[in-house]
Amino acid sequence: MIDQPDPRPFRALPDLTKPVRVFDFFCGCGGASAGLRAAGMEIALGLDNDPDAQRTFAANFPEATFVGEDIAGVPAAALDAVVDACRGHPLLFNACAPCQPFSRQRHGATPSGDERLGLLHHVLRFVRRYRPELIFAENVPGLREDGVGHGIFRQLLRTLDELGYSTSHRVVRSQDYGVPQRRSRLVLLASVLGPVDFPPPTHGAGAPNAEPPTVAEWIGALPAIAAGETHPVVPNHRAARLSPLNLRRIRATPPGGGWRDLPSDLLPASRQSGFNGFTDVYGRLKWDAPAPALTTRCISYSNGRFGHPEQDRAISVREAASLQTLPSSFVLTGNLNAQARQVGNAVPPLLAQHFGACLNRHLAGIVSDAARVSARVRA
Repeated sequence: MIDQPDPRPFRALPDLTKPVRVFDFFCGCGGASAGLRAAGMEIALGLDNDPDAQRTFAANFPEATFVGEDIAGVPAAALDAVVDACRGHPLLFNACAPCQPFSRQRHGATPSGDERLGLLHHVLRFVRRYRPELIFAENVPGLREDGVGHGIFRQLLRTLDELGYSTSHRVVRSQDYGVPQRRSRLVLLASVLGPVDFPPPTHGAGAPNAEPPTVAEWIGALPAIAAGETHPVVPNHRAARLSPLNLRRIRATPPGGGWRDLPSDLLPASRQSGFNGFTDVYGRLKWDAPAPALTTRCISYSNGRFGHPEQDRAISVREAASLQTLPSSFVLTGNLNAQARQVGNAVPPLLAQHFGACLNRHLAGIVSDAARVSARVRA
């Protein structure tokens, strides 16, 4: 989609004391939006072409407009009415594009022709037209590695600089911000109003909480269910079925253990004869440690260390959502696999909340500085 030259005048400077309005591109089920809303922001728009994610987003953010199309086919001008309805409010564009191309290409598995590699550039069409005050983006660290994505991240930074944005980016560990997962993410913050700092970690050495967040803290209180069972009261607390063989395997696996703990007669065929590939499968979580990074197969016992620490099943969708820090009131729609995919693709809301609060402090600091300058002038 190639837009015509932008005929719109620049937006007038908004009232920085009003709540930030969020435009969530590649919103998925709304993980980032949930976190930014918890930080006091208002969700104005979600955009995604996944129909399951659309239904989930609409159920949890009924106040927001939703565009259920591929961003590549959406003209920037299509959002004029939504932006106009936000007049007077600062805007934040959230651009957490699909991470799979950058995750896989690092290992040589994603072809350079993957259309998703250029999705971030489509966000820049909207940035050019509307000049949001703030930008937040989260992705895998591979996005900024040399040779990955053909310099997409460098081009993104260059364009933002040309448009007058101050940018800051670094790789953070999600567990350092209270997310009970060992999940490293590249975070980009941008502001057209001046430099913005990263929030200090909440967990780890020198932080308010020295110990990392644990699985037990986030799912330990959920009621027990069996493999293949759905809890009658707790939303989305449903576990996938296990075959008789996998049920024998998980019963033979200790908390925190994996396929290496299985007796020889239960070893998967793919893990025999000197296997040297991906090892963190057929495993159980540990109660007293963070979980591994959740994937779109996060409720499958055979596709990662996603076995419940003590119950003989994989974690349920609700447990996966909790480990992703989605609120207990957040309801996921679609079939079981669709729900798991949405959870695995989500930005952890707690991570987004910390960065949303940081951006709010950035705006408050600008208001405070302006007030001090005005006071000196009047004096």
